Amino acid sequence: MWSYSLRRALATIPTLLAVITVCYLLLHATPGGPFDGERKVSAAVLANLQAKYHLDEPLWQQYLYYLNNLLHGDLGASFRYADWSVNELVARALPVSLSIGGVAMLLSLVIGVALGILAALRQNSWVDYFVMFLGNIGSAFPSFVIGPVLILVFAFGLHWLPAGGWDDFALKYMVLPVALLTLINVSTIGRVMRGSLIEVLHSNFIRTAKAKGLPLRIVILRHALKPSLLPVVSVLGPLTISSITSALVTETVFSLPGLGKLIVNGAGNRDYTLVLGLVVLVTVVAVLLNLLVDLAYAWLDPKIRY
Repeated sequence: MWSYSLRRALATIPTLLAVITVCYLLLHATPGGPFDGERKVSAAVLANLQAKYHLDEPLWQQYLYYLNNLLHGDLGASFRYADWSVNELVARALPVSLSIGGVAMLLSLVIGVALGILAALRQNSWVDYFVMFLGNIGSAFPSFVIGPVLILVFAFGLHWLPAGGWDDFALKYMVLPVALLTLINVSTIGRVMRGSLIEVLHSNFIRTAKAKGLPLRIVILRHALKPSLLPVVSVLGPLTISSITSALVTETVFSLPGLGKLIVNGAGNRDYTLVLGLVVLVTVVAVLLNLLVDLAYAWLDPKIRY
């Protein structure tokens, strides 16, 4: 297990390098620059700015300079946020996105697995139809449609919650964003858990357990739950990443100061270091989550050996 984990960790290095290289070249290939705006600066000031951020050097030298800083844990200085480094900007925005995405992911896992189990045990009942209806809503309607509907109902209609904003992790500002992400993720987890458990319940070893007279609760918790969780675990990685990256929509709808706002502003302002820093961060999280999913497979299924 340890050798497999080490090999996977070493395999992330070329993956990260390829992602950084492609994004670096694409950002520099786009028209315009970080200092192009409505307010024109003089040629002397522009030359000083380019020299300060090494933009007057050849592209390959800029790339090597950026990689050197990256190896030392420095994501660089922001081109558009004066006196702010990318590390500082990410440190301020990341807790917001992690809190919203993390809480939503935890709730989605618990609620989705529970609803999937109920739907599988009550197949073709009203519980099953409700779970599938919920899954179809979360899959058919995108977040930029469900989000405004939640605001219209709970903020403008019932006046229970604020329509947006952020107040240092105050609960009332987190409810609607977390509810939005939870609804979308539960729709996927619930459907996957339902289908997986129905398939496992028709397996031979489940029939044997029932034939021995074991209660249904013991059959589900001790024999059927682990193998039925394998497909759920496989989708947890992509769903967790989508919960973080969907901040592009969620944080825009609810005006949250998270990574989504930084990504939008960085891309619009040609802030190369900011966009690259966020790409590196999301890539590292994605690779780490995929590794954890693979390790969870070995724990759930003893037949899997790495």
